[in-house]
Amino acid sequence: MKAPSSVERLTEALRRLPGVGPKSAQRMAYHLLQHDREGAGQLGQALLQAVERVHHCARCNTFTEHEVCETCLDPERDNALLCVVETPGDQLMIEQTLTYKGLYFVLMGHLSPLDNIGPKDIHLDKLIARATDGVVAEVVLATNFTNEGEATAHYICENLKARGLKVSRLARGVPVGGELEYVDAGTIARAMLDRRSA
Repeated sequence: MKAPSSVERLTEALRRLPGVGPKSAQRMAYHLLQHDREGAGQLGQALLQAVERVHHCARCNTFTEHEVCETCLDPERDNALLCVVETPGDQLMIEQTLTYKGLYFVLMGHLSPLDNIGPKDIHLDKLIARATDGVVAEVVLATNFTNEGEATAHYICENLKARGLKVSRLARGVPVGGELEYVDAGTIARAMLDRRSA
């Protein structure tokens, strides 16, 4: 039996999500159609609405429904501090710590020459313009600690330092609540190298 073409299109659309393979996409499609048609309708409407309304903030490049996002417009934020993150999800995680009160710039990715993702693709020119606006005093690089994230941080750091900006990087080390025997050797090594006085 061949699935109806509408089901095939739904399955293919669901496969575009990260980590969703053909079988998972097919299960989701049939679940929505068989058990949650109302949820399927809500999902479709929400997706259409988000695609129509959400765009990039003119200042920090994150997602917003306005020209400038709420964070950039917040008068309580420290305009002299700019945190660079890879994704809006990373920005959200830093916000949830309640420890950072500066502003952000969201790259929407990282450098990856193997995938043909270069400086233009991560909006480096826009970041440099933002960081050299005469207000920013320090840029905090909060890219991921992957090979690509490290390369991105290094590239941005060199570009910003050449323009006389103070640049810092997130500290790395043993996670809170982590037991040393269960932490990988690379993390312990970095924690040892980045140790601070007690």
